[in-house]
Amino acid sequence: MIWWLVLSILGAILAALFATGMPVAIAFLGTNIVGAWMFLGGTAGLDQLVRNASGSVSSFSLVPIPLFILMGELLFHCGLAYKAIEAVERLLNRLPARLACVTVVGGTAFSALSGSSIANTALLGSTLSQEMMKRGYSTTLALGPAMATGGIAVLIPPSTLAVMLGSLSGISITQLLIGGIVPGFMMAAGFLIYVILVGIFDPTSSPRQNREQLYTFRERYVPFLRDVVPLVGIFVAVIGSMLSGIATPTEAAALGAVAAFFATIFYGKLSWAALQLALVETAKVSISILFIIVASTTFSQILSFSGATSGMLSLVQAVDPTPMSLVMSMLLILLLMGCFIDQVSMMMITMPLFIPLAQSAGIDLVWLGLMMLVVIELGLLTPPFGMLLMVMQGAVKTVPLLQIYKAAIPFILIEVFVLGLMILWPDLTTFLPSLVR
Repeated sequence: MIWWLVLSILGAILAALFATGMPVAIAFLGTNIVGAWMFLGGTAGLDQLVRNASGSVSSFSLVPIPLFILMGELLFHCGLAYKAIEAVERLLNRLPARLACVTVVGGTAFSALSGSSIANTALLGSTLSQEMMKRGYSTTLALGPAMATGGIAVLIPPSTLAVMLGSLSGISITQLLIGGIVPGFMMAAGFLIYVILVGIFDPTSSPRQNREQLYTFRERYVPFLRDVVPLVGIFVAVIGSMLSGIATPTEAAALGAVAAFFATIFYGKLSWAALQLALVETAKVSISILFIIVASTTFSQILSFSGATSGMLSLVQAVDPTPMSLVMSMLLILLLMGCFIDQVSMMMITMPLFIPLAQSAGIDLVWLGLMMLVVIELGLLTPPFGMLLMVMQGAVKTVPLLQIYKAAIPFILIEVFVLGLMILWPDLTTFLPSLVR
């Protein structure tokens, strides 16, 4: 069968299942069941699907996913994230657009502890964004920083999407996790500078605080040392153990989960209800991701056996693009897809095609993988269906969706600028991963 017809059939089945409102994991698995029957030999294809399922979920490299998720869920449901944000607010209380600055700094810190963009945005949107709206902040400063820093969780470890990308593509998970640190913190710095400049040059966008909201020296620094620094120590331990070669990603994830558990005990925040909720939410998210990984293995085989992969490679080789033009094409495709479908779907659809193309062109896969993560992060913010836009609308129901779109635009441009730096100077991205022992 003609290779583009195979892609069209699979794409049409997947689109039809999405249109019914079926969850992404189940829709993708259903598409692969049909594809295995059609292109892998009927019942023999279904047998292969079952074998792939067993082999995929038993991979040791997937263990960091539930552990990183558990780490974030514990900190979120036990309330430590709220204490950390309150401490950051006291520390930054003299900056212009103070609450927006707190959102950037606190959101970045929580991204480094949770690995969940949705949880991060939901937390900030339901607390700081609503408070800023009450105080008369502009929608750009009230909503934009919460959505932007929520997306940083895609890059800054512990990123479950980075682990998933490494599992699907064969790229080193450790190098992806380490490599996301520099672009992630560059974006956070860009967000903070933008918020401060807006606060200085447009005072009407962020009303000044009252005198009674100012804190003494002790009130500013003691909560930060007590409630933030120990939690940042968890991030340092996770990253430092991987960077030094002491621990694998799995061992580092286990260290982070155990450290988060003991942190909740130390602060007296652990309860049976919170622990139960954290475990249930971890199981829900992890099972959904594992379903997708099960299906992605069979999807790669369908593309290979049907000739879709070789057909795409032949087409690209006939055009003979330069490695840079190939990279730009891949990123553009992902950017357009991010406007309409979720990030997991983007990865599972494109990885089986993009990785063989990149390998044939001699492209550095770590560099490419990190730029893909940035574009995936952009997809969370791009209209009309960016996931974090929808999460923010749920958190602040009184704000029209069009205003939420406008609030995200300056932060999207900052992320595009960082992506441009990564393209122009690859060493900016690959330096830290090259230090991994």
